[in-house]
Amino acid sequence: MALAVLKSRALNGMDAPEVTVEVHLANGLPAFTIVGLPETEVKESKDRVRAALQNARFDFPAQRITVNLAPADLPKESGRFDLPIALGILAASGQIPADALDQYEFAGELSLSGELRPIRGALAMTFAICQSAQRQQTDARAFILPKENAEEAALVSEARIFPAESLLQVCAHFAAIDPDSKITAHQSRPHSERITYPDFSDVKAQTQAKRALEVAAAGRHSVLLIGPPGTGKSMLASRFPGILPGMTDQEALESAAVQSLSNGFHLTKWKQRPYRNPHHTASAVALVGGGCKN
Repeated sequence: MALAVLKSRALNGMDAPEVTVEVHLANGLPAFTIVGLPETEVKESKDRVRAALQNARFDFPAQRITVNLAPADLPKESGRFDLPIALGILAASGQIPADALDQYEFAGELSLSGELRPIRGALAMTFAICQSAQRQQTDARAFILPKENAEEAALVSEARIFPAESLLQVCAHFAAIDPDSKITAHQSRPHSERITYPDFSDVKAQTQAKRALEVAAAGRHSVLLIGPPGTGKSMLASRFPGILPGMTDQEALESAAVQSLSNGFHLTKWKQRPYRNPHHTASAVALVGGGCKN
């Protein structure tokens, strides 16, 4: 077939909207074009994909290759589209079977040797896959992604995660006749929910401020601490998560998905209420992208 269609995910703030990766091979002078509002990282995938296919001993088609990332008005960034683009080229050129591709979603950055490198936002993408399936009342597609992201993505209990180490392993999964040659679904390990926070009882005096925080925690209100430096605002704020109720699974997933967008999530933080302590000189950009300690 000269056309292959695969599914992937973009990142748009906290959301991970679905992206359709369409790969078309046509006669004409050899060319490789990517359309659909790609950022520079996505445009550079042409060179990564070509080298990865050649080093994996696949034939790179000497045809006019057009890759469309739909919807066209959604910006596409990072190298997560390398894997679906490479698989689309192989499926469109008949080098791998295309029958089961519509049952999966794909994300992963390729090295020049064909190895899969980890991506950011894996948990947000997995969460979006399951949420989309629930809204449409259908079964969620399985998700093939780099092995380093599997444990993070598997925090979504309903998801089916297939971790891969290389492009060759993914291709063997679809071309294999023997079921033992396929990628094994990832089984998540249970995580300890024992979480420790700075003890609220360590704060001496500050009776009025402590009472305000207790009321805010009990009623799920916002609270604003104002005062000169050194009066204990940061000390109180750092202990505030310790008097909040434990996080539900839904809250933990949403919090972890946000942290995974900037590679700030670690499994040790699962179900731990986030606390950030920005320096008073931090700019607005630093507050959004970093510039603080957890």
